[in-house]
Amino acid sequence: MSNAIEGDVWVGILSSIKSKLSQESFNAWFEPLCFEGLDEARRLTVSFKDKARTAQIDETRAQVLLAQGKLKEAAALIGRETTLKSKRENTMRVACLQMEPKIGRKESNVARSLELIARAAKAGAQLAVLPELCNTGYVFETREEAIGLSEEVPDGPTCDAWKAAARGHSMFIVAGITEREGPHLFNSAVLVGPHGHIGTYRKNHLWGAENTIFEPGNLGVPVFDIGVGRVACAICYDIWFPEIFRLAALQGADMLCVATNWVPMPAQPDNLPMMANILAMGGAHANSMFVAAADRVGIERGQPFLGNSVIVSHTGWPLAGPASLDREEMLMADINLADARRNRNLTDFNERLRDRRTDMYGEMLGSNAVPGY
Repeated sequence: MSNAIEGDVWVGILSSIKSKLSQESFNAWFEPLCFEGLDEARRLTVSFKDKARTAQIDETRAQVLLAQGKLKEAAALIGRETTLKSKRENTMRVACLQMEPKIGRKESNVARSLELIARAAKAGAQLAVLPELCNTGYVFETREEAIGLSEEVPDGPTCDAWKAAARGHSMFIVAGITEREGPHLFNSAVLVGPHGHIGTYRKNHLWGAENTIFEPGNLGVPVFDIGVGRVACAICYDIWFPEIFRLAALQGADMLCVATNWVPMPAQPDNLPMMANILAMGGAHANSMFVAAADRVGIERGQPFLGNSVIVSHTGWPLAGPASLDREEMLMADINLADARRNRNLTDFNERLRDRRTDMYGEMLGSNAVPGY
């Protein structure tokens, strides 16, 4: 009968009903409730000619349906279109903050990131994604230059500033950072929240001259539970590899947050979306996963960056963006992370993760990751 509704929820529901009925009606309602359920209880309430209170009972019954996650049934019961959301629904507002870091100007880059984070928070964002290496800039001339701008995670000054912002705005932040661990450098993204550092992702697939600056990532594709859902991270060139999306999805991620510095690809046609957007959309669609990708803009030491930040639905179609090629801006989208899980079926016969041929390839693609989907 309870269908996984917690006891304290039932106590609140019954107290609400009792306050709305005469004692006679409540007694007649409660006994069949225990054995027959809410429909029979409602019928008896009406039979006791307590019809004036039936609408109130229906609203209370709608609360029960909401607690069970049955939104359509609740909406039908109270006879109107509704945007009611169960407490178990995983709704949040996501922002991608497209910005232009300046190489070597760490203090001003971080200050600018905090301005954009505050702007996103004022607009109601609960999670903000910033670009790759947004605290230092990207085009290092030497490894020594990168070492001089790097810092430890999570206790360096940049992380401290982002943790304070997340705490002050009661939000989550994913942002790219130049990380130092002992003698090693990593192109990393940190996830921080209202209670501090949640996790770190290290770029697994290094692009171009990054191979002379950074070590490849050594943390795999971790998935982080942020309460409202589970998120994973990727950095730029990582999304050229479908394994990143798939490992995140197989471990239960509802969204992939991409900190990126996209650059032009060879032979890009002018009449088609840029390759990175296509890859983000394809990865989202193939894995039923939201994607929030925040790029940078500007030209740094001769290297142009492409902007075109985008927020993609689990369906693979953009919810916001692509953003502009050359301007700082903020993309926003309201998403329900639960949709990534409930809508994995493409047809009555096809579910994207279930249909994989694990007799042909390893379930977890040869990694040590643990299934969580």
